[in-house]
Amino acid sequence: MTNTTYVQDYNAIIAVLNLYNEGGKQAKSELMKPAFSDQATIFGVDGDGKLTGGPIQGLFDVIDTAFRPSPDAKAAIVHVDIVGTAASARIDTDDISGFRFTDFFNLLKVNGQWTVVSKIYHTHVAP
Repeated sequence: MTNTTYVQDYNAIIAVLNLYNEGGKQAKSELMKPAFSDQATIFGVDGDGKLTGGPIQGLFDVIDTAFRPSPDAKAAIVHVDIVGTAASARIDTDDISGFRFTDFFNLLKVNGQWTVVSKIYHTHVAP
């Protein structure tokens, strides 16, 4: 085959993103940790319009202390873009611990495995 296709990479990325989704839904960071590089970061903008974030451990801490299980949460992986060993993805999530988020992920294929290296997010105003 001469044309590059990303079917296997796409499926592997979806599996990684589903780890994130399931961890959020169950409010258990240990379920989502395998999706992230140890060096990953998370950033967003707080209610005052200021940049907030840093090492990914901050996400794990919030999931474990401030989130509650949300069995009815709905998540849609609305976009995945792959070029070689780099990819980006977007997930929209509704009713996760009472919140609505749009998350953007940057992933790299390291030693043959896709891993999230950064996450930025937008928290939507509650309806």
